[in-house]
Amino acid sequence: MLLAAERQLLDAVTLERPWDLITTFSALRREHPSDVERAAGHIERHLRELGIPVEVHRPELFLSLPRRASVTVGGETFSAKPMAMSAIYREGLTAPLVYQPSAYAANADDMFSSALLEGEVDVRGKIVVTEGFGMPGKIRELERRGALGVIAINPGNRAHWGICTSIWGTPDLNDLPRKPQVAVANVNRPDGDRLIEFARAGAEAVFTTDLEEGWFPSPIPVVTIPGTEDPEAFVLLHGHYDSWDYGVGDNAVGDATLLEVARNLWNHRAELRRSVRIAWWPGHSTGRYAGSTWYADHFALELYRHCVAQINCDSPGCRWATEYKDVSVMAEAVPWVGDIIRDVTGQEMHAERPVRAGDYSFNNIGLSGFFMLLSTMPDDLRAEKGYYAVGGCGGNIAWHTEDDTLEVADRDILLKDMQIYLLSAYRTANATVIPFDYTRTLDEFDGALDEYAAAAGTAFDLGPARTAVHELRLDVQRLTRAAQALSGESLASPAVRRVNAALISLARHLVQANYSQAPAFFHDPAEHVPPLPDLAVLGRLAEVSPKERGFVLTHARRGQNRLLAHLGDARDAVRTALERT
Repeated sequence: MLLAAERQLLDAVTLERPWDLITTFSALRREHPSDVERAAGHIERHLRELGIPVEVHRPELFLSLPRRASVTVGGETFSAKPMAMSAIYREGLTAPLVYQPSAYAANADDMFSSALLEGEVDVRGKIVVTEGFGMPGKIRELERRGALGVIAINPGNRAHWGICTSIWGTPDLNDLPRKPQVAVANVNRPDGDRLIEFARAGAEAVFTTDLEEGWFPSPIPVVTIPGTEDPEAFVLLHGHYDSWDYGVGDNAVGDATLLEVARNLWNHRAELRRSVRIAWWPGHSTGRYAGSTWYADHFALELYRHCVAQINCDSPGCRWATEYKDVSVMAEAVPWVGDIIRDVTGQEMHAERPVRAGDYSFNNIGLSGFFMLLSTMPDDLRAEKGYYAVGGCGGNIAWHTEDDTLEVADRDILLKDMQIYLLSAYRTANATVIPFDYTRTLDEFDGALDEYAAAAGTAFDLGPARTAVHELRLDVQRLTRAAQALSGESLASPAVRRVNAALISLARHLVQANYSQAPAFFHDPAEHVPPLPDLAVLGRLAEVSPKERGFVLTHARRGQNRLLAHLGDARDAVRTALERT
């Protein structure tokens, strides 16, 4: 239920200045760093006109800027969209075409599947034509098999822009070997069907890809609205402002939302107990979240010690997006976020585990987080329109195309989504005790352990992990009861500080264990991460050869050791807080 102060806060939300920014961005492509620089200038100008202090960081990011691509077979040329971070063949790559069916050909529900159909086609030295999107896993597998190029057939009449590497942000030395060495481009469905025909006929093609790659200055505007009781602690609200083409639905609407949240929180800053930090990222589309990754790298220890939550803002307020389903929320935040959406809209939220995407660049630091996309189109309306699933724009297939223009934004839906983001930041900053229930995270751990134990049978004993989860759950329940007695106390209270420090420690350990395999402060690839990923290998134990079985069990042993260390350290932090409270 909304409090009077919250109702007053939400009633102050307007579209006047946000819509001005959206209109400006609807005429400004934001792919090339020179255009991104101009876009950052517009964001900075609005903030300064509102009297809001803004710091603009100016890192150099490693980016890949697609220009154009084409496929020529005989006298027929098909236009294509090269994928960022793919190989450059400005003079053209000449090779035979070959058709490799993908899982998407058999199941049209997931354009983003990396799976290829069983029965390997000989792709060595050839240009592969396959259905779906140029996903990193698919590209890596075809490159391993010797392909020189990949043409991915998107489902509709427009090909989509995208990036084909699993490298998250600017590569480090461990990442560089994963940078694709093959040419990759997306084509639309009609052209793709013709290319399949040519491939089946054994035709040769000339595949041209033109990209600009290198280090580019990329501004990052950041607003910090200081809290009155614990200004060191902060909520991070963030979204990207670069785009493909004009990118109104992805993500001018999100940029405008951040601007309006900044305006309202600045006007109500005397009410904020913790700080709220609002950041606009470049390099999302052409550097696989390079802007947010740079920030995670350069402010790592500050985030690690003081950030209580990260909230991502991407593609709110798009036309026909009237439902809140498949909303990305980490398990511990589901009740908290569900209440916020219900209080603003009267609707129930359906949450899903956050996928490895969308500027979630803070998992290896251990930040609890929620949102990525927010409102979305109902399934029946999507089916009625003949749309397929995409990765933004509220379900509009204008996503990552030249059709993502002003008409994709919906003023009424945007106003409502702005209120959700505003209330999310406001409430999270003002909660006496960090408002996340980590017993729900442990429930997710239990579910994963049940699944992996069933697959492993007697080959691997997950009993130590089960016991550690059970023991930590009991202590977290005790911490929750202690926290309930602190309602209304100052954030400066020693007891409140101890409880919140324990909750931050819980987040650091449980999020890392649940969402990452790379070491803390490094970045996992942009690929699917199952719950407790170090132990997920047990799920395929029955399928591996006797020789590989020992390797799988060794991996699982090390994974369980890592999990036990995280759970033990989290338990120690909770017990220390309980002993002193």
